Amino acid sequence: MAFEKKISAFFKLDDETWMRHANPWSVRTRFIIFPILAVAIWSRVWLGWYCLIPVGIVLIWTWLNPRAFSKPKTTKAWSSKAVFGERIWIKRKELPISKHHLKAIVILNCIAISGIPFFIWGLYELQVWPTILGVVLVYVGKMWFLDRMVWIYEDMKKKSEEYASWEY
Repeated sequence: MAFEKKISAFFKLDDETWMRHANPWSVRTRFIIFPILAVAIWSRVWLGWYCLIPVGIVLIWTWLNPRAFSKPKTTKAWSSKAVFGERIWIKRKELPISKHHLKAIVILNCIAISGIPFFIWGLYELQVWPTILGVVLVYVGKMWFLDRMVWIYEDMKKKSEEYASWEY
């Protein structure tokens, strides 16, 4: 099972949950999770082991977020299309996406993943610059990835009635 499918299974993303996650508020509030997680982990300096409480809250919110909002009134927003692109990316074995997207996705994921060691190192050593560098690299990769997901959705909705039906 592909990594993305495992994540989808963990979050129990069915058709209803995917549509709720397409709400722009879901995407916006999910986007602040990473820096809040950094602060929650950093809070070990002030809270000791009690830092696990804010870390736990952030992790619970990460799981709840795709369910926390109603279906959007319209799915024409960039963020809604980004979510649809992610959904298509996960289903790429069922209906293959254009090959010109594949190399870009690998590069963008590498950019995002390259931030994780800096993020971890910065939090472990309580150093601001590697923590911020890690967050920036993750966000640059993720934002560019999401932009590519919009492009994938725009391409693939022409090839699938199901995909086209998600936009209203």
